Amino acid sequence: MKWLMGAFAILATPAAAQTTPLFASDEPLKLTITGPLGEIARTAERSVVPRDASLTLTGSAETYAIKLSPRGITRRKRDICPFPPLRVDFTQKPAATSLFAHQNRLKLVTHCRSSEDFQQHLLLEYSAYRIFNLLTPTSFKARLLSIDYVDPAAKRPTSRWGFFIEDVGDAAHRLGLTRANVGDRVAANQLQARQAATVALFEYMIGNLDWSMRAGPAGEGCCHNSRLLAAKTPGLIPVPYDFDYSGLVDAPYSAPPEGFKIDSVRDRSYQGYCWLNNDVIAVAAEFRARRPAITALFGQIPGMTERTSRKAVAYLNEFYADIATDEGVRSKVLKGCV
Repeated sequence: MKWLMGAFAILATPAAAQTTPLFASDEPLKLTITGPLGEIARTAERSVVPRDASLTLTGSAETYAIKLSPRGITRRKRDICPFPPLRVDFTQKPAATSLFAHQNRLKLVTHCRSSEDFQQHLLLEYSAYRIFNLLTPTSFKARLLSIDYVDPAAKRPTSRWGFFIEDVGDAAHRLGLTRANVGDRVAANQLQARQAATVALFEYMIGNLDWSMRAGPAGEGCCHNSRLLAAKTPGLIPVPYDFDYSGLVDAPYSAPPEGFKIDSVRDRSYQGYCWLNNDVIAVAAEFRARRPAITALFGQIPGMTERTSRKAVAYLNEFYADIATDEGVRSKVLKGCV
C-alpha cells in the first residue's frame, strides 16, 4: 500500500521537511508493549501517572524504555473504554537510524474494548485520518499497528489493532509551518479560508460534530479536537483529529452533542462558516475528484471486514450524493447559509 496524497494537495504549503521515519509509510507495524497495563487501565479515570514500560519493534533489535500513561477525556472513563488510549513517552532519545528517530512523545489510539466490533470502530477511525490525508497534506498522519500487549501480572498476552498519531510539532515541521501561539479562542476570520472550508466539509463528510477549529476548553488552549498551524502568510491553518464520535466510526458510546436536533451521530449537520461558502463549493469539486481513491481505501486497510468496508462506503456515498453538483452543495450542505 502507498500513501495516495502528494499530488492532491488542496492547500499549498511552503517547502516541506522530510517525514519522520515512523510516518513515512502506511505499512502496518507489529509491536510488543510490556508493562503494568491492567493497573493503568483500572486507574485511568482517576490517574494519569506515567508507568515504566517497554516497547519492542517485532522482527528487529529495537527495544525502548518508555513511560505509559492513559490520555483523553471520554475514553478514559472505564464504563466507556475498559482499555484507554495511551501516551507513549520515550525515556531516551531513539537513535538516528531508528524507525522511531525524532520521536519523543506519541499518542496511541487503542481498541477501547476487546470485542471484534470495537476493533472495527478503531479501524474506521484510522480510515478517517487516511481520508483526510488524501484530501490535503495539511493533516496528521497515522501509522497502523498490530500490538501484543504483555502484562507480567496477566496470564497471557493480548493482541489488538491500534495506531500512532503524528505529533503536531512533527506535522508542522514536515509542512514547513509552525504551531500557532494562541489562547483558548480565535476569531473565525483569522482562519485560512481554503483549509477551513476543507476541514468543515470533511467533518460533514464523516458526520462529526465533536470539534471546533476556533475554540477549546477553558485553560486547555485552542482548539477542540483540532490544532492550529501558522505560515508566514496570514491565516491560521486548522488540522483536525480525534474522530471517534463521527457517524463514519459510529462508536456505540457516541451520541450527538447537546443542542443538535438530530437523532444519531450518523445524521450529518454542516458546521462551517457561511463566509466560507465559495471555498466550500470549490473544495467540493476536489472531494469529488478524490472519490475513487477514498472508496478504494476501504479495501486496503488490514483487519477491516468486508461488512465494515461496505457500510463505510455506503455512508460516504450519501455524502457524495449531497455534493454531486455545485447546486447540491448549496441546497443540501450549505442550506443554513443560503
